[in-house]
Amino acid sequence: MPELPELMQALLDPQAYPEPPERVEMVQTQISYVFFAGDRVYKIKKPVDMGFLDYTTLEKRLHFSRKEVELNRRLCADAYLGVVPVTDDRGRISIGGDGNIVEYAVKMVRLPREAMMDVLLAQNRVTPEMVRSVAERLVEFHRSAETGEEINTFGSIEMVTKTTLEENFGQTEKYAGKIVPAAQYRRLRGYTERFLRENTAVFERRVKDGRIRDCHGDLHADHVCFWKGICIYDCIEFTDRLRYIDVAAEVAFLAMDLDHYGRRDLSGTFIRAYIEKSGDQELMKLLDFYKSYRAYVRGKIGCFQYDDPYIPAAEKEKILANARSYFDLAESCTRTG
Repeated sequence: MPELPELMQALLDPQAYPEPPERVEMVQTQISYVFFAGDRVYKIKKPVDMGFLDYTTLEKRLHFSRKEVELNRRLCADAYLGVVPVTDDRGRISIGGDGNIVEYAVKMVRLPREAMMDVLLAQNRVTPEMVRSVAERLVEFHRSAETGEEINTFGSIEMVTKTTLEENFGQTEKYAGKIVPAAQYRRLRGYTERFLRENTAVFERRVKDGRIRDCHGDLHADHVCFWKGICIYDCIEFTDRLRYIDVAAEVAFLAMDLDHYGRRDLSGTFIRAYIEKSGDQELMKLLDFYKSYRAYVRGKIGCFQYDDPYIPAAEKEKILANARSYFDLAESCTRTG
């Protein structure tokens, strides 16, 4: 694995924090360093440009850190405490200290791991009442979420085609025959092309009916915590267009993930509860399409992780198997009718 930058090494010292914890743990993602310090979490964005995001300057990292807090307070207000500076005072690195500002961190409450939906699913402790409550919370959020002319453009058939077909399959073409079987890749691409061609009127009607909203954009089980009611966190902040989506695509994401956990019963309960509360019956016309798309995206992320040098080789086989399971799920969604 690449060596940890000196600044990040310094933040592994408990004395770098305003209320020093007993120990500090760190987790890396492709785009962040996440430090767990007692009952607080500090997330620092990596100075990377991945095409779909650009964190290459300190100013940009500050901007997107502030945006992350602002957007996530919509569904998890109590967890996002703000943005704090990381300072260097004559070689002493600290969070919120004196000296020159060398970085910024999103400061959060440490959410209880035992209350996360993915953990509870693995323990068979998620009930129909719990997913109905998530659906109700989501309906309320979608009703108040921003919409308008600019956001509506991202629901157009042209933009949906770009996102679900051109980008999705273009970005995974090099993995066809390696991670995703080549024949499966062709079948899924063909299904997506046909569906978009045959349902143009549905996508256009969704725009007119105000179903394109500023959503969460990354709604899977790992991002739902049953804490202080329901906390849905870690939305997409780095590009607006991945949040400016049809509410059907948002509902399909969590429904797909529940399917992936083998809980189609909970997935069905969640969908029915959302439709009943929202009155959005037409959502069903797009549900399987968006479930297939969302499953494919999760498989695509697995492909990217497989190539990530920060991920230990010991984890690669698990990532590979998980990615293929999502590609299989994506295809199964095309056959449900």
